[in-house]
Amino acid sequence: MSKITASNTIPETRRARARHGFWMGLFIRLVRTKPLGVIGLVIVVLLFFTGIFAPLLAPEGYNKVHLEARLSPPSSQYPLGTDEVGRDMLSRIIWGARISMIVGIVATALHTVISTTIGMLSAFIGGKFDLIVQRFVDAWICFPQLVILITIMSIVGPGLITILLVLGVSSGISAIRFKRALVFNIKESMYIEASQAIGAGTGRVLWHHLLPNIMPMVIVLFSSGMGGVILAEASLSFLGLGLPPPMPSWGGMLSGRGRQYMLQAPWLMLWPGLILSLVVFGINMLGDALRDLLDPRLRGGVGGYNLDKIEKMKQKILSKTGREV
Repeated sequence: MSKITASNTIPETRRARARHGFWMGLFIRLVRTKPLGVIGLVIVVLLFFTGIFAPLLAPEGYNKVHLEARLSPPSSQYPLGTDEVGRDMLSRIIWGARISMIVGIVATALHTVISTTIGMLSAFIGGKFDLIVQRFVDAWICFPQLVILITIMSIVGPGLITILLVLGVSSGISAIRFKRALVFNIKESMYIEASQAIGAGTGRVLWHHLLPNIMPMVIVLFSSGMGGVILAEASLSFLGLGLPPPMPSWGGMLSGRGRQYMLQAPWLMLWPGLILSLVVFGINMLGDALRDLLDPRLRGGVGGYNLDKIEKMKQKILSKTGREV
């Protein structure tokens, strides 16, 4: 029993070390070669930190009213000023980071699960199933995304759960075709045919062979898709179809009273717009950097990184033995 346990433990330990080495190597390459990606990573980490610890970081609740201080300019007491009813803008922006974090993570995760699952099945099964799925996707992407979101939100009504489902499902359907194309690139590989030849079922082939090979690009699409989801939520809240008041959505702060008092109190529009632009910029920069590092088709990606390691190994063998490999 002890031998079996040891033999089973060693591969698990090696796999754990391999995973740790991959992520650590990815982080080192990001720091060395992608300065904008590092800036994006810092912005994303700050967003998550602010969203998680919003109750501790915010000076007060997001809906606490100070009528005597309405439309106060930035000061030592209110660093970012107050809104039309005297609520602290700094507190509302910090609480708004939690909303954006929840929307970005949950809606993008739902988008990734839907698009990856259906895209993999469509590419692997093929036939009539693939034809039906792709014609449905064609019809879906013919309509502007914002028009679809406005129509659905007008029917189902505003709310956090509603907007998470609507954004996740609608963006997931639009991304099915790209995930399908990723699977087509490796569907005809020899190891896929070999696994089917020895009796592996569809689920095992999809889970153990196809998904691990497209996972780097899935991670890239997840990171880059968060910015679009956060921007879509802000757009819906700006139009009055997202999160209902007094929820502190950055898009909602830019709408309504923010536009009405923007000349009298420009900080009502300045801070939410600046923070929203900065967060979306950071997420997009991080997504672009991860794409450059993980896509094997790009110079400097995973494939190029492996080729560099092979070339270094050849040079090392040549220097020691004097024989070229």
